[in-house]
Amino acid sequence: MTFKRKLAWTLVACVLAGALWLIAAFQLFHNPPHATPQRTDAIVVLGGMSNERLPVGLALRDQLGIRDLVVVTTGLPANAGSDEFCEEHDGVTHLDCFRPDPLNTRGEASRLRDLAAERGWTSVTVVTSDYHVQRAGTLMKQCIAADVYMVGAEPQLSPAGWVRRFIVETGGLLDVWLRPEC
Repeated sequence: MTFKRKLAWTLVACVLAGALWLIAAFQLFHNPPHATPQRTDAIVVLGGMSNERLPVGLALRDQLGIRDLVVVTTGLPANAGSDEFCEEHDGVTHLDCFRPDPLNTRGEASRLRDLAAERGWTSVTVVTSDYHVQRAGTLMKQCIAADVYMVGAEPQLSPAGWVRRFIVETGGLLDVWLRPEC
């Protein structure tokens, strides 16, 4: 086989692999399976993109009559809405706000594991962005003894933003599968 032919086959294989990854990423991160909202012991709003996540969490809490609300704070610009909500509602009964350590999804899952055990929760609804449902859900289910129901909030991303999220979430999901502990 000539060099040009090998190069052509390599290019074709790379394009096919890229197309298959893009299709899989679209299904996993743009169009993830959502849990049917149901009454659970608590609603948890994960940190980041609070302008899309917090309204969904608050609406579900009201709609389903769920008493306990957990909101993650980060001090980062994308989470300003949740941070402000926690500051404004400091001391409110049945509201838990915390900053995870480490400041990532593993830190959130670790703290939620402890909180669920302390409170005796047998089920939680976790709200995050659609693109984050698979990775966060996998990690939460690895860490938390309670039943975990994932609900996604629809992000407003450009096509380039979606590709970036596909790349980040693919790496994150592989990490969660390869290092499955909290």
